[in-house]
Amino acid sequence: MFMGEYSHTIDPKGRLIVPAKFREQLGSEFVLTKGLDGCLYGYSYEEWHKFEEHFQNLGSMTGNVRKLTRFFFASACNLEIDKQGRVLIPANLREFAGLTKEVVLAGNLTRIEVWDKQKWDEASTFDDIDEVAESFGEMGLNI
Repeated sequence: MFMGEYSHTIDPKGRLIVPAKFREQLGSEFVLTKGLDGCLYGYSYEEWHKFEEHFQNLGSMTGNVRKLTRFFFASACNLEIDKQGRVLIPANLREFAGLTKEVVLAGNLTRIEVWDKQKWDEASTFDDIDEVAESFGEMGLNI
């Protein structure tokens, strides 16, 4: 399970250090793709295969399934962690997530998320977390 929040910088070539705690779970290679809310999602190969299976089971009968499938899979790429613990994030993914200098890597259960620091600060205010928690309580989630 991925958890924790780490601040790093991305260099002008697009290289980013992956925290050691995340490298242990991701392995030497992992999959990176576009994520929701303007961030990137990183999956170990094991979790990526589970993610693929979910989409394969959905089929492609509706436009929304096809659109979401394209969103995640057309932009997906395999990344290899180098000896310094870095990965080279492709330009199209850096542009999508607005990654320029300061970056936050956040654990989110089965994946990591890669955020531009300013976007992370805006998205992680959690001012409404009590209301969100209450709505989940109505669905049976006890915290």
